[in-house]
Amino acid sequence: MGSVCNDFLLVAAVVWVVVCSGGAQAQLSPAFYATTCPNLQGVIRSVMTQAVGRDPRMGASILRLFFHDCFVNGCDASVLLDDTPTMIGEKNAMGNANSLRGYEVIDAIKSRVEAACRSTVSCADILALAARDAVTLLGGPSWKVPLGRRDARTASKAAANANLPPASDNIGNLIARFTSKGLSLRDLTALSGAHTVGAARCSSFRPHVYRDANVDPGFAMFRRRICPTSGGDSNLSPLDPTSPNRFDVSYYRDLMARRGLLHSDQELFNGGPADNLVRLYSSNGGAFNRDFAAAMVKMGNIGPLTGSAGEIRLNCRRAN
Repeated sequence: MGSVCNDFLLVAAVVWVVVCSGGAQAQLSPAFYATTCPNLQGVIRSVMTQAVGRDPRMGASILRLFFHDCFVNGCDASVLLDDTPTMIGEKNAMGNANSLRGYEVIDAIKSRVEAACRSTVSCADILALAARDAVTLLGGPSWKVPLGRRDARTASKAAANANLPPASDNIGNLIARFTSKGLSLRDLTALSGAHTVGAARCSSFRPHVYRDANVDPGFAMFRRRICPTSGGDSNLSPLDPTSPNRFDVSYYRDLMARRGLLHSDQELFNGGPADNLVRLYSSNGGAFNRDFAAAMVKMGNIGPLTGSAGEIRLNCRRAN
């Protein structure tokens, strides 16, 4: 995993993000496709508007795809690659199998983008822009997405299993995982706010609502009706029952009321180092929006392939 530098340079009114990749500096810029694919962001926004309009949960799913991509060998669209006879990819890793969704939305975007700008825009950049649009379409903040990533030619199930945070992680493990990617406690706490939208499978939250003590009893009782002690692993519950399709701060208010759905969620407000940030975000949507947007840019700069590294895939599911 390439380390992430925190140097932000304002050049000609465009934010250039300096990142470290393989020991060499490469620049990502929101204006990367300004001349080669000027209508890119409108194309992506159009497809995302249709997808989220049909299924609001799809916004959360696309956002999660981006997280799971960046946390495994960097933001290189490796999560989108199908398995081949010679490669076991990330789609069937423990945190992804029967869980990640939205691949067909990225396929639809890629098809439209290729029709407009052949062999120009990477799947990695499409995913980064689609994740931003997912947030804004659900009522969250917007931000300029640095672009110029290229696509990996391979993926690794083992790397995904080793790098993706499981729902069972405690606060110490979470901090260690995020620190290893160049992300701070503030980034961790803000990015976890993505759980203000979307849903989780029973298999992910069963241990928390049956075994943990730091759960509101009424909340746990209702979730147990959805999630029996055995069976029903795929039954879904919203991560934020207050406003499951609205990107807001109710997730943090749920944590303060001991209504976090996952063990790892409630670890952010459990007498530990993230408590004060949870309190801040629960009452200050502006602070949350600013920190979330900044953390998304920072996460999007984890180990990108740039220059001549990688490729521009023609089909996001397979290498050229």
